[in-house]
Amino acid sequence: MKVVILAGGRGSRLAEETTVIPKPMVEIGGRPMLWHIMRIYAAHGFKDFIVACGYKGQAIEAYFADFPKGENGLLDGMAVACIDTGGDTMTGGRLLRLAERLADTFMLTYGDGVGDIDISALVRFHGAHGRPATVTAVRPPARFGGLELDGDRVGVFAEKSPAQAGWINGGFFVLEPEALGYIAGDDTRFEAEPLTRLAEDGKLMAYRHHGFWKPMDTLREKMELEAMWREGTAQWAVP
Repeated sequence: MKVVILAGGRGSRLAEETTVIPKPMVEIGGRPMLWHIMRIYAAHGFKDFIVACGYKGQAIEAYFADFPKGENGLLDGMAVACIDTGGDTMTGGRLLRLAERLADTFMLTYGDGVGDIDISALVRFHGAHGRPATVTAVRPPARFGGLELDGDRVGVFAEKSPAQAGWINGGFFVLEPEALGYIAGDDTRFEAEPLTRLAEDGKLMAYRHHGFWKPMDTLREKMELEAMWREGTAQWAVP
């Protein structure tokens, strides 16, 4: 089963790093985010990757052209196709441009999020429900304290827990080619009309992930992930 990684965006909220390299090449523990994400899949035997490149995609191509053999454990024997899907193409458009390579069930994720996702269980869940699309639902990391106001007085101040925030799209999709038919073209964000229509048609299922998940949208999040790796608490890391 092929794994598509969306790696073409500009990463403007992490401009401290992405003026030089694309966001999936930002390093955590001396390795690009792409390396970390690929290891999550490789731990479950999925090593056939398509990287949907765009902004500064040559940096990704160069990395894999020089990828050291015999030093990467789980990633030894993997196949990586770096495909230019356009500099300004939206996420759905990038996926649609890869349609001829996606004739069977495939997986999809973003190049900026990690978690201790049980990929094998995710694939089994998708195969069991028979619908064309599965999204991994995660709890968002708690970021802000919650306020309950009594007029101008703060009645309750409490740190908001992930459980209170509901479920959000964590990436790590499993899709059938049928799902590509919901994408209109280059300007389509996969997270907008395609997923909305799939849900309305009863064709989108959610695999609930109760474990660790964290995006790398900002410099603060990058530093938090770096600290976890340095301190040996990186829950997404696999041996």
